[in-house]
Amino acid sequence: MSLEMEHHCPACGEERTFWRAASTLMHLGEKVKWRCTECEYGLVRIGDIDTSVEA
Repeated sequence: MSLEMEHHCPACGEERTFWRAASTLMHLGEKVKWRCTECEYGLVRIGDIDTSVEA
């Protein structure tokens, strides 16, 4: 269980460090909320699904 990750921030437009803000276990997998350390942009991951990825 990592408390930080490197990820592209759409708001900042570059790679940033994201901090783990919260998590819960669901029937789909673990739901984890992440926050950008620079701009507070938030994203959610459930298993391999990432809300910051455009469809």
